[in-house]
Amino acid sequence: MAKRRGTQERREPRFGRDFEAEERAERKATGRERAKRKTRRRRSSIFGGLLSTGLVVGIWAGVLGAAVIAYEAAKLPPIDQIAVPKRPPNIAIMAADGTLLANRGDTGGAAVRLSELPAYLPHAFVAIEDRRFYSHWGIDPVGIVRAVFSDVVLHRSMQGGSTLTQQLAKNVFLTQERSLQRKIQEAILAVWLEHKFSKAQILELYLNRVYFGSGAFGVEAAAHKYFNTDARNVTVQQAAMLAGLMKAPTKLAPNRNIEAATARAAQVIAAMREEGYISEGQAKLALADPARVVRPPGSGSLNYAADYVVDSLDDVIGAVDEDIVVDTSIDRALQLDGERALDDVLAKKGAKFGVSQGALVAMAPDGAIRALIGGRDYAASQFDRAVAAKRQPGSAFKPFVYLAGVEKGLTPETIRTDAPIDVHGWRPENYSHAYLGPVTLTKALSMSLNTVAVRVCLEAGPKSVVAVAHRLGIGSELDPNTSIALGTSEVSPLELVSAYVPFANGGIGVQPHAILRIRTTGRRLLYQRRPGNNGRVIAPHDVAFMNTMMTETLLTGTARKGELDGWQAGGKTGTSQDYRDAWFVGYTGTLVAGVWLGNDDSSPTKKASGGTLPVEIWSRFMKTALAGTPPSPLPYGTAHAAPVPAPEPDNGGLPSSLFGIPLPGHDEPVAQAAPRPQGRVHDAYDEMEPPRPPQALPRERPPPDDDAPSRRAEAGHERTLVEKLFGSPL
Repeated sequence: MAKRRGTQERREPRFGRDFEAEERAERKATGRERAKRKTRRRRSSIFGGLLSTGLVVGIWAGVLGAAVIAYEAAKLPPIDQIAVPKRPPNIAIMAADGTLLANRGDTGGAAVRLSELPAYLPHAFVAIEDRRFYSHWGIDPVGIVRAVFSDVVLHRSMQGGSTLTQQLAKNVFLTQERSLQRKIQEAILAVWLEHKFSKAQILELYLNRVYFGSGAFGVEAAAHKYFNTDARNVTVQQAAMLAGLMKAPTKLAPNRNIEAATARAAQVIAAMREEGYISEGQAKLALADPARVVRPPGSGSLNYAADYVVDSLDDVIGAVDEDIVVDTSIDRALQLDGERALDDVLAKKGAKFGVSQGALVAMAPDGAIRALIGGRDYAASQFDRAVAAKRQPGSAFKPFVYLAGVEKGLTPETIRTDAPIDVHGWRPENYSHAYLGPVTLTKALSMSLNTVAVRVCLEAGPKSVVAVAHRLGIGSELDPNTSIALGTSEVSPLELVSAYVPFANGGIGVQPHAILRIRTTGRRLLYQRRPGNNGRVIAPHDVAFMNTMMTETLLTGTARKGELDGWQAGGKTGTSQDYRDAWFVGYTGTLVAGVWLGNDDSSPTKKASGGTLPVEIWSRFMKTALAGTPPSPLPYGTAHAAPVPAPEPDNGGLPSSLFGIPLPGHDEPVAQAAPRPQGRVHDAYDEMEPPRPPQALPRERPPPDDDAPSRRAEAGHERTLVEKLFGSPL
């Protein structure tokens, strides 16, 4: 009974509401709520676990990152010892008129100040490379995310992840290696740069240090390289193209890939408009008229002259450790005239004559180099044939032979026989293989008769010939044998032209030079060339005799196609053995110029002689160079004397020669000299310092003769029995 009472539930009386049902519903709801709470607790527990795990991982990642940064930072110099390296010096080479010829040095351009530049130029770099430059602290996380999104999601490449400060750090302190280690060091240095310098200073450093392709470092060098203007003068279009190069300087260089450079510049212009750096109108105008590469006239050949100037600096001021300005004697107009003459003639006739290369040097009577062209195409070959190439001058060397004879008493009217000659088995011939018999030295030189040149060389002595050539300005080693009469020893165009200058200036030896003055960009004078020369190297009357013979070359001789109307001009053609080299060096009283043509591998041309293409190039150049200049006579003019027969010497009945070779003391008779001018011919140069030996120039290659290559050049021989008994006739 108790049990039944214990199990029986008490039922309350109901008064209209079903409280039992409500209770059951309440219990049910409470269960659901408990389940929900349980679920929420479970979720909260999972989230909390993840959060705590993430926090722990983050902490450890931070510790690890800090350790890595500390490790990489330890590899860098102490912060207080880090300094921005001094910018490599620039060498600005100026023409005679004060205009810029070229920049040289590791940077290729002078440093510029941000305040000197139009605002849109630095803004172009900010717009395309680092839009948040003015707000970040060296590293831009937002920019990195944006770059990743642009590259990966949108497949566009508008911006890189590195800030301008990071790029500067990479260019100034680090290598171009792509690695995590370098990126960490780059970030560390970027933060340091932001701490050390203002935004304006960082931007200025950046613009002066980054690489723009084609060998140009810094915005000034790039502006000159691509647009032939100063950075301060670039247009919006040009600024956009320069900024666009940062993505791939070599690939996008406008002088190599103008289409790609233009497309990239359009992206930069759009970015500049978006950032508000230029107006909508400026953007439309810039897009409608994109930048174009501007090449200065004569820019190719000017590089040869610029290289020569830079190579000369070490001898003048030693090592260069700051930006300098070098004033030179190079005439931009003459340089362009020479380049055009050389290129036009070779373009039309070079293939026909088998000539692939050439060089031209022009020099004032005081030795100042006015033009120096070392080849047809500097971009294809930087080898300077005007300075460094040593080739046989052939008959262009004969003036030194004849001068040696004149100094022994010969005159322009001295008669010598043009006939076959045998010198120890060497039988030089004339170009035509014909002989004219007795001729004056004037005719022999103007017609480039080889046999007469050899006879004069034997009379004067090969050593005397070599001494004369060296005294006048040839610096290369010359072999003192009889074949020197036909120009078998090698010389460079520069030294051959400089050795002709005394014929044009009245007999004064010169020191070829291009550098007139050197100063720092702060206008501190480092070097000023003083007037100077090598003193008198040809007597006045001998100058007149040489002018007499050499002017005839242009009037009736091998260079008659090069005559200059109204001008008194002299010169000499030259052609080496097998037509490997063709030369002409000529002069007036105001300018001396020489032309060499041939092939770099010294292969024979197709009968190109000194009287053909070299004379044509020289004539074209000189007519343009002298245009507008009143003609002036050569110093001491010309001199003539009546032909003097060569009397046979009184040998006391002894033979004067053996086997056709003059015996010692019985050389081919020397004609009586024509009457010398009486009294002293006044010359201001007579009072100057005595001649100094010329500096030797670099050496290079070998070949013989002129408008008539001879069969074999004597290169030396064993002494014969006759020589052992009587001595050498040389």
